[in-house]
This record gives sequence, structure tokens and C-alpha cells, in this order.
Amino acid sequence: MADWEIKKPLGKCVCDDQEFEVGQEYFSALLETEEGFERRDYCVECWERDRPDAYCFWKTRMADEKDKNKKIFIDDEMLMAFFERLGEETEQEKLNFRFVLTLILMQKRKLKYQSDAVVDGQEVWYMKVAGQGRTVKVVNPHLSEDQIEELSGQMGQILQVDL
Repeated sequence: MADWEIKKPLGKCVCDDQEFEVGQEYFSALLETEEGFERRDYCVECWERDRPDAYCFWKTRMADEKDKNKKIFIDDEMLMAFFERLGEETEQEKLNFRFVLTLILMQKRKLKYQSDAVVDGQEVWYMKVAGQGRTVKVVNPHLSEDQIEELSGQMGQILQVDL
């Protein structure tokens, strides 16, 4: 399993090094690098001018100093978009990441387990997408509890949320 170095948000734009003011909207993007996923923050102007080819992104607001310890809310639609984007991946690290995201989305009742089967030597779960009536496939990589916890922590650090 890959260990990714996840940088904490610095409170400034990655393009022009301009610090965000309290209440200022900015974009956070999850980019795919050779080392894995990396979070980068962009002011609105730089985002509109130099929008990167992000794996996924969301708009947020700079918190007040007294609110710094509070976690930022990431909506379920963003998590589902991230889940969908990972659907075509075949690299083991991304399969692991998607599986943990599946567990989170099951807990949020956005995905519901229907059945499983062995396909090409891999256990595949068939999940119903809530409110859409469609089914998606998820490879079960048979992660240990420690691996699931580690990946959940990494995902939480990347997205800056409690998972």
C-alpha cells in the first residue's frame, strides 16, 4: 500500500502564494501526481485562469482562526463524484482507496450492497446507488482493519474532513 505525503492546507493559493482572508472562497483540488493524490488550494481568480486537470475538486471558504479545529464539510455529491471517477482505475492503491470510499458511502446510505461474485479472480461487490436505481461494481481488495483505518485517515487528511 502506498504512503502518500499529504500537505496540510497552508491557507494560501498554490499559484500566487496569496494568503486567503477569513471568509474568502477558494477551490481545493485533488490532483493525481506520481506519488499519489495531492491536495492543492487555489484562489478563485487563479482557479478560473489556470484551472488544473483535477481528479476532483470542491469550493470552500477560509475559516476563522477560532474555527480552525472544526472539520470542513464535504458534501455527499463530491464524495460520489470522487467514487465514480475512481471506477475505471485498475491500480491497486486506487482500488483500495475506492473500496474505503465505498464503505463511507454505505455508511452515508448512498450505496447499498446487493450481491457479490468472483470476476477474473477478484471479489466484486454489486452496489445499488441510492435514488438512481443503477448498480455499480466495486472490487473488494480484502483490506485489513488497520489498512482501512490508515486509508480513511489519509482520505480525511486529503479532504480535510473527519471520516
